[in-house]
Amino acid sequence: MTPPDPAADAASAALPTAPPEAVDRTGHAASTGRLPLAVIAGLFLATLALRPPVIAIGPLAPLLRDDLGITAAIVGLLTTIPVLCMGLLAPVGPTLAARFGPRLALAICLVAIALAGIVRAVVPSIPLLLAVTIAIGVAIGVAGAIPSMVVADRMPRRRALGTGAYAGGIVLGSTLAAALAVPLAGAADWRRALLVLSAGTFVSVAAWLLLVRGEPDRATRPPAVRLPWRQPIAWLLVVVFGLQSAMYYGVIAWLPNVYVERGWSAADAGELLAAFNGVGLVATLGVPLVADRLGTRRMQLTVPALACVVGFVGMIVSPDPAILWAVLLGLAIGGIFPLVLTLPLDVAHAPAAVGSASAFMLLGGYVISSASPILLGAARDVTGTFEASLVLLVAVTLAFAGCCLLLAPARLRRGIV
Repeated sequence: MTPPDPAADAASAALPTAPPEAVDRTGHAASTGRLPLAVIAGLFLATLALRPPVIAIGPLAPLLRDDLGITAAIVGLLTTIPVLCMGLLAPVGPTLAARFGPRLALAICLVAIALAGIVRAVVPSIPLLLAVTIAIGVAIGVAGAIPSMVVADRMPRRRALGTGAYAGGIVLGSTLAAALAVPLAGAADWRRALLVLSAGTFVSVAAWLLLVRGEPDRATRPPAVRLPWRQPIAWLLVVVFGLQSAMYYGVIAWLPNVYVERGWSAADAGELLAAFNGVGLVATLGVPLVADRLGTRRMQLTVPALACVVGFVGMIVSPDPAILWAVLLGLAIGGIFPLVLTLPLDVAHAPAAVGSASAFMLLGGYVISSASPILLGAARDVTGTFEASLVLLVAVTLAFAGCCLLLAPARLRRGIV
């Protein structure tokens, strides 16, 4: 029998007291119980609104450039600004939730996204367009860590399922924005497309407030917890999130270009990305349904990471069955996304601590991943072929798999101290 460890006992005593059903933080559900379906639906519908203001810019870029006479670099800023804000402003979310409660804090962010989006659709000048885009990015960034706090507070027995609900909302919202932006714009009206998408955010706000009721009294609401700068496990979460995001953004940015370079038409290459996104959405929604009952978080993440290695290597050594590799990557990366978002709930119990861990993970992770499309493009420029970019993605994926192996149940159980 292993003798008791006084240091470990002292660290455990310092942790916030967890509800009985949330004791297991290794990837197993302690019990199932009755599902809070209203919370699951509320999270899904609320987070549908968190990506359309960013994703819609890509399909509408030609219309923006023609109408406003702006360069591609300025159009790129309309996407880059919100992505940077997702990381830089994530730590503000737990503070806002501590003041108003997670339910109201998320509603405030959604209303801000909607109002700023409507203003952006009508502003007459480029400086105002960029300024309002910053406001949109701030609102999206602040909202980033709040859903994890809701899961910790309202459904601690089914952490992966709760995280999967809002991860699925994010992915479906992105997919719908990409698919609907151009049809909504009609012949050349990009403003109408942004206006409709922004107005739709009010539906998410209403659904969130109607489905998710109640908020703890301010007197009993836990204060915001400082970011875990000195916690090794928190830095491991940063690297894990950053590497999986680098894989995702690498595929989104360059997969069609790889096959256009190999002689495919732009339309055929675009279908690969559509297949990747389609099966990715299925995996994002499906994996969390079983994740709380199947294996440990380390196993759940390492297996799809190795599948990603197979997919990227397959594109290098046997590129012809491209649809096979795109589907494999979509399933693997789509399953990884909600599981990585669950990690803050694995290392912390109290909603405030979960929010702090999530904010820290998003802050560092988005900084890491933001460099991915640039580095992969630079590898192509230096070598003259996308083979180098694919090799770099293999290296990133192997590093991700190695980090996942470090997510031992004992390390997650030790948590943020």
